[in-house]
Parts: sequence; structure tokens; C-alpha cells
Amino acid sequence: MEKPAPTSYPIHELLRRRWSPHAFAARPVETDKLCRLLEAARWAPSCFNEQPWNFILATKENPAEFARMLECLVEANRDWAKTAPVLMITVAAMSFAKNGKPNRHAFHDVGAAMADFTLQATSEGLFVHQMAGIDIDKIRTTYGIPATHEPVAGVALGYPGDIDSLPEALKQRTLAPRSRKPMEQFVFSGKWGEVAPLSS
Repeated sequence: MEKPAPTSYPIHELLRRRWSPHAFAARPVETDKLCRLLEAARWAPSCFNEQPWNFILATKENPAEFARMLECLVEANRDWAKTAPVLMITVAAMSFAKNGKPNRHAFHDVGAAMADFTLQATSEGLFVHQMAGIDIDKIRTTYGIPATHEPVAGVALGYPGDIDSLPEALKQRTLAPRSRKPMEQFVFSGKWGEVAPLSS
């Protein structure tokens, strides 16, 4: 299934095609493709080139490890994410390595890395669904994450699957039209809330 974005202005086709499915095919993600996605993330920009991102991976090729990661998601996400062949947890280093000071840009930079990861995935025919619904305490305990680092999000990765396999509520969410706020609601100039001339 494809759900290209109904954009107001022309954008790159990869950006139009990117979306977050709930149904994944059983087909595994090839190791070389997964490495290319991670390489794309590796070259994302970051504050002072700190590269504060970390990724914990689990694939269905190791069922016990996959099940352990699946349990780190909230129940509503486990219900559909279990079909994905790859799960990940993204983690941010919250202090600068060079001086130990807090890095307030760490989550931003992890997001930048995941944006690159996601676009590379789309170019490979793969799709990514990122999740805020994770059990942070369970992740910390399960993977021994140090206090200097913070779990950010869960990630499901794979080839798109059959939406008819989804529960009705998720199927309807999948079929619903895509939408975004218009630019005049978030692009300002001069002062907060004053619409920038380019988007008026």
C-alpha cells in the first residue's frame, strides 16, 4: 500500500512516499539493507558532531531477543509491532562526551539521525513506524542503559504488509487520509504567532 502525502508544494518523492504503516510483511529485512539504513543515520548532523544516538536492535531471526524488545513497548503497540521483522529502541546520550555538560540538543539529533534512517528506508522499499509508546523503566532494566542516557522511542521496520490483517480500528487509521497543519500555523516572522509572508 502507498500513501503519498497530498503536499501543497512539490517536495522530493521520498518525502512524499514516507509514511508509518501498522501492517508489515513477514519478509525479513536484508542485512545489507539494514546496514545502509544505519549508515545513513551515522552521517546525520549533530551538535558539535557529538553523534548522541544509539540504537538497540532486535530481529525475528533471534526470536528470544525480539520477544524481549517487544515487551518494552506499550501493549497497544505490541499488538501490531509484533508483525515487523525488525524492532529498535533509540537512545540519546544526554551529556557532551568532551566536557560532561548537558546536551539539550540530544533528542533533536537522534531525531535527525532517524530522519536520515527513514528516508534511506523509503528509498529501499522499506517503511519505518516510530513509537512514543515505550516502557522507559523496562527498557532501562532490560538493556542496562546508564543514567547518562535516555531511551527516546521505539521503532518498527519492515516491508509493508496486508492491511486486512489489522484490527478494524487500526485498519481505519491506515486508510484515513493523511493531513498536516497548514504552514501559516507554524511558520512565523517578526514575532511569535505572526504569519511569515511566504506562507500567507
